[in-house]
Amino acid sequence: MQVNEAAKALAQAIQESPEYRDFARLKAEIEGDAGIKALVDEYKKLQTAMQMRILSGQQLEGDEAARFQSLNVLLFSDQRTSGYLLAEMRLQKMMAGIFETLTRAAGMDIPLSV
Repeated sequence: MQVNEAAKALAQAIQESPEYRDFARLKAEIEGDAGIKALVDEYKKLQTAMQMRILSGQQLEGDEAARFQSLNVLLFSDQRTSGYLLAEMRLQKMMAGIFETLTRAAGMDIPLSV
């Protein structure tokens, strides 16, 4: 089997996985509500900014950290948004495992903690 054919088969398997199906279903629900989608987008933006600051050794700004914490409480107290965010985390974990398998097969040393 050619590498590109195997990649297409892997992509199909990912799309048929329970992790992906749950994520796609919940994502569609979230995207159907503009207000909730805006909150989730802001949460993800703040999460990424905070992760980048932590990785670069910088302190988190008080207002930004407080806003992130408020959004965290709000989003995880709602069943739809918490379900979506947790489904996204499960899909990311699966994808990280796949990436780790592929990098090992290629003889690359890219450690990931899953």
